Amino acid sequence: MNRTAERVLSIIAVVLTGIGTILGFAGIAFFNLIKNDPSVRQEIEMEMMTDPTLSPSDMDAVFAAFDVFGGFLWVIIIFMILSVILNIIGIVNIWNNKNAKLAGIMFIIAGLMGGILTLPSILLYIAAILCFTKKPPLEDELQFVDQPYNDDSMRPL
Repeated sequence: MNRTAERVLSIIAVVLTGIGTILGFAGIAFFNLIKNDPSVRQEIEMEMMTDPTLSPSDMDAVFAAFDVFGGFLWVIIIFMILSVILNIIGIVNIWNNKNAKLAGIMFIIAGLMGGILTLPSILLYIAAILCFTKKPPLEDELQFVDQPYNDDSMRPL
C-alpha cells in the first residue's frame, strides 16, 4: 500500500521538532548565560531598583521565577526529544508497511509530547488519521474485478 503522504508528513514533523529541540537547547544556554552572569544580574537589579514600587523581596521573587522557568524549559526539551524518538519509531513502522496502527499511535503520542497545537504536532495528527483510515484493498474484490465476464451464465433457460 502506498503510504507516501504519511511518510512525508512525519518526516517534515520530525525535522521541525528537531529544529525546535536545537533552538530550545540554544535558548537554555542563552538563558543560563544571562542568569549566571553577575554583570547581567546586577544590571537587572539596577533596572528594577529604579522602580519605586518594587521591594527587595519582589526582586528575589523575580530571580526565583527565572529558576523555575529554567527548569520548565528542560521539561519542554525532554518532551520534544521523546517526541522525536516516537516519531522516528512511527516512521520505521510505516516505512515497510509493517504496522500502520502502531505508527498512528506513535504519531499521536509524539504529537502530544511535541506540543498539542504546534505545526509538527498537527502534521503528526494528520499522518495518524491517514494511518488509521487507509485500508489495503481486499483480495476477494480484486479477483471479481479481474475475472472475465461470462455471457453463458446470463443466458435465459
